[in-house]
Amino acid sequence: MRETVHASGTSRIHRLNPVTKLTFAVAVTVCAFAMVDYRWPLLLFCVVVLPAAIAAGVVRRFLLMLAALWAPVAVAVLLVQGFFFPGAHDVIARLGPLKLSSEGVSFAVQTALHILVLMGGFFLLLLTTHASALMSALSERKVSPNVIYIVSAAVQIVPTFNRRATSILHAQQARGQTIHGLRGRMRALAPLMGPLVLSAFIDVGERAAAMETRGFGATRRPTNLTVVADSGAQRGLRAAMLLCALVSIVVNVWGVVR
Repeated sequence: MRETVHASGTSRIHRLNPVTKLTFAVAVTVCAFAMVDYRWPLLLFCVVVLPAAIAAGVVRRFLLMLAALWAPVAVAVLLVQGFFFPGAHDVIARLGPLKLSSEGVSFAVQTALHILVLMGGFFLLLLTTHASALMSALSERKVSPNVIYIVSAAVQIVPTFNRRATSILHAQQARGQTIHGLRGRMRALAPLMGPLVLSAFIDVGERAAAMETRGFGATRRPTNLTVVADSGAQRGLRAAMLLCALVSIVVNVWGVVR
């Protein structure tokens, strides 16, 4: 578990059981997507997710991750949905043959805010939870090794790709590649993607060999080296968060049926 974006700290958020933080991320995501009003996910982010990041002392890195990953997604969603929303009639702007519709903008804003809550909840989990602690907590609850591997790969994919991309860029610069300015970065993108993708395939083979060596998929449950602390209060909190997620789904279905 070398690759991680975990920010060490001693806050109460850091000390929570990883399963509690994973439940929080899932619950806020379900609650955000269950409501169609764009104000609801915005309220969830401002009142629940962002204050949690502030309380954990990771708000700076949290906002930087959102700026780097959510902002491009939001812009792409706005452009695609704003100009190509099917069945739109209310045109608010024109760009040559393209028409920007209010229906498309409204749907794009709603979708982008849903994604904001989703990313915010899981970024908070990544920043306040070490990958090994999360894996140990899941293993203690008899979670399938296949699920644990999927979660582990998802947790490590962003920092792994970031480290590799940085190493490749440094190697290209050492060989005389100019990467300054927008034009230089665009030229460096094509030679970057090849080694990045190939190294990802190589890593898959190395992971498979390491997993076989460690008995992945064995019928007997392995003993955990690290025991993650838990409490009755946290178990109650997890149940309350899952109940909130269930209630939001019921409210959404009831509203649609009605």
